[in-house]
Amino acid sequence: MDKTRALLETMRPRSWTKNLFVFAGILFGRVWEIRALGVMALATLGFCLVSSSIYLLNDVADREADRRHPEKRNRPVASGRLSPAAAVFWALLLGLGTAAAAWVVAPAYAIVITAYLLLQAGYSSGLKHVVILDALIIAMGFVLRALAGVEAGLEAGYDLSISPWLVICTFFLAVFLAFSKRRAEVLTLGDRAEGHRKNLAQYSPQLLDQMISIATASSLMGYSIYTVSDRTATEVSSMLWVTIPFVAYGIFRYQYLVHTHGMGGSPDRVLIQDKPLLVNVLLWIAAVATILAVFPAG
Repeated sequence: MDKTRALLETMRPRSWTKNLFVFAGILFGRVWEIRALGVMALATLGFCLVSSSIYLLNDVADREADRRHPEKRNRPVASGRLSPAAAVFWALLLGLGTAAAAWVVAPAYAIVITAYLLLQAGYSSGLKHVVILDALIIAMGFVLRALAGVEAGLEAGYDLSISPWLVICTFFLAVFLAFSKRRAEVLTLGDRAEGHRKNLAQYSPQLLDQMISIATASSLMGYSIYTVSDRTATEVSSMLWVTIPFVAYGIFRYQYLVHTHGMGGSPDRVLIQDKPLLVNVLLWIAAVATILAVFPAG
């Protein structure tokens, strides 16, 4: 039982909320059929299992560095509660098993999920130590999640597409979260930052603040342009611009938590723990759903 609990903890089910980006295609495509929701749920499950396989491999690769981290040293692999061999076994089973099943059932979706696996494998193998590139790879993971949902929907027979502006917004929002996480790590570890991860020594709070500001402005502008673009007006709704304040509040609230409360090290934990941010996300979803139902394009 203890080993099972340690395995589940290393799989990080709390972080599976990131995979909800898979649903972007049907949300903005106004496809709300039960079957479509089921297809997206399966596509999301695939990403949950694959991302968990990456978490397992990361914890094995980082176990020595994690032992020097004030919080990460309690992770199952770093603390010895889960053996590296067991973690690698389950990582290969989850990652390769999910990818193989995807190739049999939905080849186009499988291409995306395989690309995600290869990207994350490169990240775990050493690209995570390359300054700036580490954050961009994390951001590309979110873009691939959104694209995976579209491909899964297309293979299920639904006419889905995703606006380039929405992709740009997703990318820079993920960059914002990644740099915010790096900022939290630099401030938390201080002089021990380089010992935990080599590239952290090349980041400074001032540099990260500048890059966070650029990513913040880019993600907000990307979403704003998406909501008022001609394509959105003709294919989705001409009233989506009403939801811009929710996105602005969410981004600024997160920045406030990063700078004032020292949060940002774990985006999924911030979302769960901060009630104003969580309520804002739920209100944004409700607002988008209402607008698409009441003011559909055409």
